[in-house]
Amino acid sequence: MKFYLAYSMVDKIQKVLDKLSLQEKEWIKSLLFKIKNNDLLGLDLKKLKGHEDIFRVRKGKIRVIYRLQNGQIKLLAIERRNDNTYREF
Repeated sequence: MKFYLAYSMVDKIQKVLDKLSLQEKEWIKSLLFKIKNNDLLGLDLKKLKGHEDIFRVRKGKIRVIYRLQNGQIKLLAIERRNDNTYREF
């Protein structure tokens, strides 16, 4: 499987990544590797309500939201949890 970034989300994702600590960046890197290799055991993974192909993984206050479509993983957002985290989806 390959990762793709939603074009409209590239700047937003980059801004969030710039603000994260080194430890948080390493966790996200590890998480994306696990998703790519379909190694989901032990992850706090959940399908978003109202969507058949959008999922979120969380660790603490960080959320990684992605869409699984036609065997491809499309990264939609990496965010710290707040009241607006899931409004776009």
